[in-house]
Amino acid sequence: MPRLRRPAILRLTDMPRRPWYPAVSAGAIAAVAVAEITAGRLTSLTVLVTAAGAVVPLVWRHRRPWLAVCATAAALLNFLFRPELLLSTGLAGVTGLYAAARGRVLPPIVLTACGIAAAVLVNLGHIALGAYDLGGTRPALGADGSLSYFAESLLLACAITATVALADAARSREEYRRERESAQRQLVVMERREAAVAERALIARELHDIVAHAVSVIAVQAETLTYTIPNLSVDARDGFQSIAGSARVSLAELRGLVDILRQEDDAAATSPQPTLEDLTSLLEAHRAVGGMVDLLVTGSRPHTTAAVELAAYRIIQETLTNVRRHAPGAHATCRIDYTPQHIRVHVANTAPASPARPSGSGYGLHGMHERAVLLGGRLDWRPTPDGGFTVTALLPATAPGATVFTPRPG
Repeated sequence: MPRLRRPAILRLTDMPRRPWYPAVSAGAIAAVAVAEITAGRLTSLTVLVTAAGAVVPLVWRHRRPWLAVCATAAALLNFLFRPELLLSTGLAGVTGLYAAARGRVLPPIVLTACGIAAAVLVNLGHIALGAYDLGGTRPALGADGSLSYFAESLLLACAITATVALADAARSREEYRRERESAQRQLVVMERREAAVAERALIARELHDIVAHAVSVIAVQAETLTYTIPNLSVDARDGFQSIAGSARVSLAELRGLVDILRQEDDAAATSPQPTLEDLTSLLEAHRAVGGMVDLLVTGSRPHTTAAVELAAYRIIQETLTNVRRHAPGAHATCRIDYTPQHIRVHVANTAPASPARPSGSGYGLHGMHERAVLLGGRLDWRPTPDGGFTVTALLPATAPGATVFTPRPG
């Protein structure tokens, strides 16, 4: 779909928000001042200093709004002493006053009152300095026609009031636009969160209604067959009991997963997740279904994060599951090496008793790899020359942004 171009008038209104705009506009006013000074052949130091004071601070008026007040004051002083630079002084004064009002240096009413007071003082200064030709005599304030000499104050007061009002209106529009954009962003975040919650609820419902039900049926049937099949051997009875026990453990984990998915906020599950402290029961469950596994632990167990503990447990669990599935009758060795910075998990199995060989084409190995990478670690797997298979994971002791796990006492 072609990208729509904004109208030119909208692009022009965006120019004052550009970072280069203050310097460019101040440079344009400075060029007007130089042209007026050159045309009028002005050499007065007062005129040059006040003109520079009115123009130069405008470069930083957006970042330092108080400099805009200084620029406006310098413009009024320039207009008081030598009112020859009418155009550049007017542009500098209006620009500085607009920036001061836009930046809320003072409340709009206070800023307007101060500006009008300064305009009246400049008008009185012009009268005192003889700026008005009255035949060499100072005008008598209060006499007939003396109010006409304050037309300058009236004009400046109107300009000041209009400038402050326009600046305040522009600021209000900008604040309204930001608030509206913020509200829209919050609405999008809320909609995404609601969609995620709905999707998680759907997954939880499917797990609870379909998968959990099927696992519970397996547990019940395995438990029932122990007593319904006549002349059942002890090994077969133990096998059925082991199947029932594994099904019950899986059902408990499914219920914990459903609890996590049903949480509307990102809070942690109330039931504890398995850690390396639960490794003994995992290995016993593997041996109970006919598997052979040895455990070797080296080093001192460091203070790890709960995410790392869970990842190490799941990697060992998935690897032993793969051994039972793809290498029945193989002997597995689980080695855990602890260092202050890392946990190294190495699970190797011998060649299977049957011709089946481990396969790396399923989702289990890739899921373990993704779990390790998300924690800042790595995982590798490869077949061995003697027909076995190895899985090696290197996990950091403390995953980024996680809470340090404290081993349970006991």
